[in-house]
Amino acid sequence: MSAPPVIVTGAAGFVGRHLLELLAPLGPVVGWFRPGEAAPAMSGVRWTGVELLDANAVAAALADAAPSAIYHLAGMPHVGDSWAKAEGTFAGNVVATLNLFDAMRAQGRRCRVLVTGSATIYKPSNAALTEDDPLAPNTPYGTSKLAQELASLRVWREHGIPVIVSRSFNPPGPRQSPAFVAPAFARQLARIEAGLMRRVMKVVNLEAHRVISDVGDTVRAYDALMTHGRPGTCYNVCAGTAVSMQAVLDGLRRHIRVPVTVEQDPARMRPADTPVVLGDASRLKADTGWAPAIPFDATLADLVQYWRDDAARESS
Repeated sequence: MSAPPVIVTGAAGFVGRHLLELLAPLGPVVGWFRPGEAAPAMSGVRWTGVELLDANAVAAALADAAPSAIYHLAGMPHVGDSWAKAEGTFAGNVVATLNLFDAMRAQGRRCRVLVTGSATIYKPSNAALTEDDPLAPNTPYGTSKLAQELASLRVWREHGIPVIVSRSFNPPGPRQSPAFVAPAFARQLARIEAGLMRRVMKVVNLEAHRVISDVGDTVRAYDALMTHGRPGTCYNVCAGTAVSMQAVLDGLRRHIRVPVTVEQDPARMRPADTPVVLGDASRLKADTGWAPAIPFDATLADLVQYWRDDAARESS
């Protein structure tokens, strides 16, 4: 009899696909994706279209998979978009999560669940944030992720479902949407290099500082938390230093073969932009032994190469 699979929700998304690449060689995986989206062909992955806002569909898919563990990545991922899409953001991050846990309770399932939350729930600070620091999100996205976290921890306290929550910081890498800053920079630079744009790029606030935690390191942390994380506990998932957006841009430009002029674009500015986002991952390291392994410049090189390949396909 084959081993029960693990479920990855949001599996067709950016981080989800990187997590599947890590998990699929280790055993059976069921990837949940939103009906209507494209599910990439991946060895070792059984794809299931599940609308997480449909409680009946969630219950049926959960019963069919009978998983040994669940990585819950699905949700609305973009901070900037949440101002114009607040209702959808709360539905995707909170209602979908509640539907998953309601189905687990109804079916008596007690497998471990990793809920991938966000560092945007913290009160802005110039110091390295620990899990004990004040929570005061300043965006609709951050507020929705705090509600998701609180609902998840309640399930552990009141119903005994072993839930672990990540508070993830920025995880750039190949395939990340150019709605995010680092891939937006890399895409513009690659297109300029390919002659698809004039040699002027538009940028956001370059003074903001962010932790850059490569998506490869991030999914390794998720795997470690599933095995070693303590139920009912929140963990920062991040590298140890914050870098300015100016440093990100400068690092990306070093991988480009043509000169580029940079201009700030007011249209790309967010209504609220936290000057510094820096995290302390000591709890994660102590409980799991995880440590970041991918150098900052390697992350930037991977981003440029991904968008260089994309530009080449567009040019051909």
